[in-house]
Amino acid sequence: MSRHATGPVSATPPPFTERQFRDALALFATGVTVICTRAASGRPVGFTANSFNSVSLDPPLIVWSLAHTGSNLAAFQSAERYSVNVLAHDQVELARRFSQPHADRFAGVAHRPGAAGTPLIEGCVAWFECRHHATHRAGDHLLFIGEVGACGQRDGLGLVFHHGHYATTQPLAGG
Repeated sequence: MSRHATGPVSATPPPFTERQFRDALALFATGVTVICTRAASGRPVGFTANSFNSVSLDPPLIVWSLAHTGSNLAAFQSAERYSVNVLAHDQVELARRFSQPHADRFAGVAHRPGAAGTPLIEGCVAWFECRHHATHRAGDHLLFIGEVGACGQRDGLGLVFHHGHYATTQPLAGG
């Protein structure tokens, strides 16, 4: 990329609306996860998130975020451990289920407890079991950084979210 300007440089970028910001972000394809823990009562809780990303290999750290208005925020703030389940291309309905209000999001969902007891959802292409490492306030969200204690994967295509729609990962010819 050239660092040479072809015209006058403005010190102040042009204003943009929240809608423009959201539309621009929608062009960045993200993976789709269901992040899970157990509430103090032992009940499993989880939600769909596409804010998941890696942070560090040494130590192995990941990051994700949850809105301050999230119904499960208190459960995750008090949890010492949680799991990140990376959804497969055929788990769109699961992504929708965990993204909307539901009396019991886990009812009828095949899952098993991980080593630390957090829910691992069957059929996912990857999973990460994490220990709470840090949280940081960031605007209207709370960032959660987790240290990965265990992970696994299976063959399959992942589910992605792009431009407001679910899609799948598919290699390009010659790529």
